[in-house]
Amino acid sequence: MAAPVWSLDPRTGKRRERVAVEATADAVDAAVRAAHTARGPLADRGRRAALLRRAAALLEADADGVLAIADAETALGAARLTGELARTAHQLRSFADLVDEGAFLDVRIDHRAPELTPPRPDLRRYKIPLGVVAVYAASNFPLAFSVPGGDTASALAAGCPVVVKAHPDHPATSERCAALLRRAAADTGLPADTVTLVHGFQAGLDLIRHPLVAAAGFTGSVRGGRALHDAAAARPRPIPFHGELGSLNPVVVTAAAAAERAEEIGTGLAGSMTLGTGQFCVKPGLVLLPDGAAGDRLLAALTAAAGATGPGVMLDHRMRDGYLAGVRERAQLPDVQLPLAPVVEAEGHTVDAAVLTVPAARLTAAGPHDLLLEECFGPVTVVARYAGEDEAGAVLARMPGTLSATLQLAAAESAGTDPEGRGARLLAAVTPLAGRVVVDGWPTGVAVAPAQHHGGPYPATTSTATSVGGTAVERWLRPVVYQDTPPVLLPPELREANPLGLPRRVDDRPEAPAAPRTAAPTAGEEPGP
Repeated sequence: MAAPVWSLDPRTGKRRERVAVEATADAVDAAVRAAHTARGPLADRGRRAALLRRAAALLEADADGVLAIADAETALGAARLTGELARTAHQLRSFADLVDEGAFLDVRIDHRAPELTPPRPDLRRYKIPLGVVAVYAASNFPLAFSVPGGDTASALAAGCPVVVKAHPDHPATSERCAALLRRAAADTGLPADTVTLVHGFQAGLDLIRHPLVAAAGFTGSVRGGRALHDAAAARPRPIPFHGELGSLNPVVVTAAAAAERAEEIGTGLAGSMTLGTGQFCVKPGLVLLPDGAAGDRLLAALTAAAGATGPGVMLDHRMRDGYLAGVRERAQLPDVQLPLAPVVEAEGHTVDAAVLTVPAARLTAAGPHDLLLEECFGPVTVVARYAGEDEAGAVLARMPGTLSATLQLAAAESAGTDPEGRGARLLAAVTPLAGRVVVDGWPTGVAVAPAQHHGGPYPATTSTATSVGGTAVERWLRPVVYQDTPPVLLPPELREANPLGLPRRVDDRPEAPAAPRTAAPTAGEEPGP
């Protein structure tokens, strides 16, 4: 008998309601096969764009219901979740615009050139969808990185049906959002099974191993992501696995920056590390701070501001226990101090922020302090006090791959007028570590924009792709070229007359379409339930 799936209240630890059952192997097989049949209808770019816009409209129309369930399951609060829903709807519409434009197909045509040596045949290249995509929802973003989130939106934009493996921390939210997406598909003339949903740990393994699954996207822990990555690679036919696993997101504060604005940086750091109870994937988890009076002032401002944030509820009790154990284990290392310790209530459900300090010299060589170079999920950061730039550089040289790296520079360093060129030198030092480099700001908050890159060297991610921004669609496509193919057999995207009005490169020169194609609205696309 299939195990029940319960929705839990993280504020109390009590069951809210039974929302589903865990998918059996047969149920996973049925979900994947149903999604697989949607590939043909989803090939219509107009319907894909309409689906994405209709999904955004339905999500907004049902905002009150979605947000109430999401808050009950995650304790993230109405304000945070309202912003996340708006971001999710914007993301869906952004991918619809991308589908309309068609540049992501990367159409390239090289005409036959017999006069070349060697002679060139007629070559026509574009990108096609991989097939069914498995999406593994994240715990900390029940909307933007879950059922209606970026992996789903980008896969649908590419023309790939999606099977989502729901996260156990918000199963009711997942069911609600999946129903909205399936309704959006039906409203726009597509099969409802363009998006399907499954629950359960074993279902996640069955999904990654299914022969009709062509690629997967994951956001979660290093342990869970690595297990799925290895399973994807061990298949008889390995598939791409785009996983976001874990990230330390280091911050480097220069001595001059600390002298100029210690209190400002300390307060800003506290806000970033405690945002969402420290459960953002780009939370700054390690800070390189100079020794001396200015660094002391910054540390005092950090601990005061972080301590004033008050207790917060984490996504589930397992994460709460892991956070408290992680802080305790790190605090027991030699030369590690705990200027801000979390208050532990035996019967409580909340956590407080924590700040750890350590001499940077402890991190310049392998040893037990390497634990401080691993992510600790929750509102904690490690402040490593360095004696000089060489020592800070030695720590950076041992840093694992990360989603973001932040530099806090003095005015002259940011302007490039520092005679020592420290700003440029530090920028060069952190660029190999991260997918996004932030200067004089904070990494929490990942804008949905065409130029965005949300990824980084392993273990931050398992591929070089981004999961945020328009280029996220590239994960679910592969190029194919047609050589000397009769025009009547060519796909419409590659025909000489450009009937779809696509941007193309022809004989290695950009060709702007005379009449750019805009997807016609489909019945049911207008906003509203």
